[in-house]
Amino acid sequence: MLLTHDQEWRPKHNHWLVALTVTLATFMEVLDTSIANVALPHIAGNLGASQDESTWILTSYLVSNAMILPISAWLATRFGRKRFYMTSVALFTVSSFLCGLAPSLGLLVFFRILQGVGGGGLAPSEQAILADTFPAHQRGLGFAVYGMAVVIAPAIGPTVGGWITDHYSWHWIFFINVPIGIISMLLTQRMVEDPPYLKREQKRVRDAGLGIDYIGFALVALGIGALQIVLDKGQEEDWFASGMIATAGLFAVVALVMWVVWERRHEHPVVNVRLFQRRNFATAMIFTFVLGMVLNGTTVMLPLFLQTLLGYNATMAGEAMAGGGFIMLLMMPIAGILVAKVDPRKMMSVGFAMTATALYYMAVHLNPGMDFATAATMRTFQTAGLAFIFLPSNTLAYVGIAREQNNQVSGMNAFVRNIGGSIGIALLSTMLTRVSQQNQNTLLRHAVPGNPAFDNLLGGIRQALVNAGVETSVAGQQAYGRVMGMIQLQATTLAYVKVVSLMAIIVACLIPLPMIMRRPPKRKMSAEEMAAH
Repeated sequence: MLLTHDQEWRPKHNHWLVALTVTLATFMEVLDTSIANVALPHIAGNLGASQDESTWILTSYLVSNAMILPISAWLATRFGRKRFYMTSVALFTVSSFLCGLAPSLGLLVFFRILQGVGGGGLAPSEQAILADTFPAHQRGLGFAVYGMAVVIAPAIGPTVGGWITDHYSWHWIFFINVPIGIISMLLTQRMVEDPPYLKREQKRVRDAGLGIDYIGFALVALGIGALQIVLDKGQEEDWFASGMIATAGLFAVVALVMWVVWERRHEHPVVNVRLFQRRNFATAMIFTFVLGMVLNGTTVMLPLFLQTLLGYNATMAGEAMAGGGFIMLLMMPIAGILVAKVDPRKMMSVGFAMTATALYYMAVHLNPGMDFATAATMRTFQTAGLAFIFLPSNTLAYVGIAREQNNQVSGMNAFVRNIGGSIGIALLSTMLTRVSQQNQNTLLRHAVPGNPAFDNLLGGIRQALVNAGVETSVAGQQAYGRVMGMIQLQATTLAYVKVVSLMAIIVACLIPLPMIMRRPPKRKMSAEEMAAH
């Protein structure tokens, strides 16, 4: 009877209102991250910090956020999911206010660490709340609401951040979180509730006197912290040619391997790594990792290409990216409806095919002469298929897993997506730098006197400058400078094309893999539905 009661449990309030309530905090947290990226130069100038030092504002948040994600499921179970979620919202809101008041870089970094801890508890709790609030056959629709916030917020973040910073000050990119956070806490207090099974599990943990898995927590925190140092500083320090990066990388590997071994053997682990023995969960985490790499990698790459090679300002680059958010706004509800009606595995294959095709389209059309419409089309096309990956993957990850483990599934899902994004950005940035340098060296070998093509190009530019009134001696020097600029432009463009092409190939290889997953069990129709038929 107890199991039947749990299966029939539904929240007191409409599940759509619950979805909108928890999504509000997600939107706030993701938007704040992308806004801060745009404001870094202004913050550095105002606080007297260098550009390198200003990146600590981002890395401090990412490290603390990554550390809390794996243990969020345990914290939600130990202290109650609603209580943990509201505490996370409160901490994020208060630390946002303190970030806005910070008079120095040191204090701002400290408050960003607190903000990262609060933000790290939001996404896993929200996904678990949605998984419990919506019936299994409607879970895709609930995740669609959440997914729109995750994708739209970073799409509009650069534009909003640039406008706020230009018209007010960087302080307001943090202050705007305060009213949103307060509204979120008030709505959560009224709308959200813990299901009966979670209350029983919390009581069982308390009655058994199960303490914190300090060793598991320490290992994952140290391992993730070291990994973030490697990813953030690797390119700057020439990766493993640096003793510091090599040491941090080795430390990260050892700590994380020890963490997995410890958690597998621990009776009450802080993270249930045994879930990876389930085929659906393990496969879904692989897809989530790739999704994080593609989404975050291209979100960084395309604006960088537009600003460094095409001369766009931050606002124009943000506008070119905005189409991706709007297409996701359209596609998420469609995918949410379809995931309950068609085989979600086939949906994922279609999503991977669409994304691979879009990346190929991007590789073909990336060039220094492309117009704004082409850039906007690239981003729009590239994000159109992500909804068909995100929602089915999230839905299939829960198949065959007890409801008591919902917190663990959502926590690991958010953690893997964030790590995938961090690794993707680091790898793509490194590849762009290295491949661009290789291309430049190759092109320079042909840019020598005596090469007819080089001589004709140089002579043509020199003559054009002379015709424009430049002295002959000066025209020669300027001609060499312009040729070098053209070589660098071509080398960098070819690097972007190669990296995007590689991403297209990787995603294309994933097209058949969703079929190894198990389908969700078919839903039995209720008496009312049978009567309607």
